[in-house]
Amino acid sequence: METRIGIDAGGTLTKLAYEEKGRIHTKAYPNGQLDAMLQWLQFTYPEARLTVTGGKSGLIQQKSRVPVENVDEFTALTEGTRFLLEEEKRDEVKSFILVSVGTGTSIFRVTPDSYERLFGTGIGGGTWYGLGIRLTGEKSFPELVKLAEQGDRSKNDLLVKDIYAGGEAPPISGELTAANYGKAHVMDHATSADHMASLTQLVGETIIMLAGQAASMQQVGQIVFTGSTLNGNLPLRNVLAGFQEMLPYEPIFLQRGGHAGAIGCLLM
Repeated sequence: METRIGIDAGGTLTKLAYEEKGRIHTKAYPNGQLDAMLQWLQFTYPEARLTVTGGKSGLIQQKSRVPVENVDEFTALTEGTRFLLEEEKRDEVKSFILVSVGTGTSIFRVTPDSYERLFGTGIGGGTWYGLGIRLTGEKSFPELVKLAEQGDRSKNDLLVKDIYAGGEAPPISGELTAANYGKAHVMDHATSADHMASLTQLVGETIIMLAGQAASMQQVGQIVFTGSTLNGNLPLRNVLAGFQEMLPYEPIFLQRGGHAGAIGCLLM
């Protein structure tokens, strides 16, 4: 029986999905290790057929020694997301807003038999990681997450309560952001951790405001988040889940959401 490998070659990571002993397994490689990934595939599955999607799929085709089939990126993503919802026994989730937080962010309306890309933003994982490096000098993704967990965003962000500091009651929650990094020019003692906490808030707020508007317009109550940026990134997840009082929605984070596109490739 022919071995198939699903590959989602994104802007930062290349994700793999393959079936072994009736179970779908996943791996991920930084794009700088593309040659090493192909060597592993050639050694482990020399007769495999590759089903590929994503912006770097052309590089896979150029370098691969085995047949490569291209599939539509958005179709692969939605098919993989549906599979993961079934895998996690979320059978009640039929129609939903899908938010793919990759290098950038794409937002879809998904129904049981169709999907539509609504819009997207360049604010995403590439923003979080790239600016995180510039702000802190730290290049390790887990270390950036750790800094975001330890930081205090109020050292940089101007909050509503900062504006109403004279005892006057604010018309909205005082903990909401009035201006991201609105105090950074006067807060010279802010640490790298504080910068990461503020950056995480900025990226998360931008994404959830767009996703919340999509959910409202489409009259959908559940928002499913996928994308490798969310892997182990609890601070960003917390921001994405933190606006349920203002925007009534149920956030759903899939355990293997970072591999939804690769799994969709495998299934297709």
